[in-house]
Amino acid sequence: MRQHGPVTSAFQPIFSPLVTCAIETERHVAAAGWDQPPRLFALVRTSGLLEREPHLRAHVEQGDEEGLTAIEQEGLPEASSLESLLAQLAWPDDVDGVALAVERLVVPPEAEHDLPEDPDRAAEALASHPDRKDVRLLVAVLRDGESTCLLRQRDHDTDDKVASGADIAPGLVQALSATLQD
Repeated sequence: MRQHGPVTSAFQPIFSPLVTCAIETERHVAAAGWDQPPRLFALVRTSGLLEREPHLRAHVEQGDEEGLTAIEQEGLPEASSLESLLAQLAWPDDVDGVALAVERLVVPPEAEHDLPEDPDRAAEALASHPDRKDVRLLVAVLRDGESTCLLRQRDHDTDDKVASGADIAPGLVQALSATLQD
């Protein structure tokens, strides 16, 4: 069969605005390296943001108006844990979603056997485990229930090695979704 006209050589996947925003946000966080505290982002429709802040139009590429923009939330309140931090959050109606980047230590299940009772000593034991993996999760959710999770391992710290899926961190998806409820 003969073909006329240009031939494209690469398949370009089409992502939802949430997935696109999550990928961009994860890469932004990754650019700052490892050993970061949790980072929180409000997600807003770019078109609505440009209506409220027209001077930002010069910073938005044509065609991106229908996407989402992540706005980092600085000065997070003090909290004893991630769970207690999330329990303190509530978002105004013009926030369409939320994204959270958090680093975690992952160990095989058998590493949790015979841990010391003291939480600080248990954390030290897990941190020094030879099979531990440092990972960064970025979880993003919208008010309508759409969610996505991205996972980057320190051992494989390149953009093309980031895993994605809706159910990588279901508890964190649920906790973030709760911050968007009225």
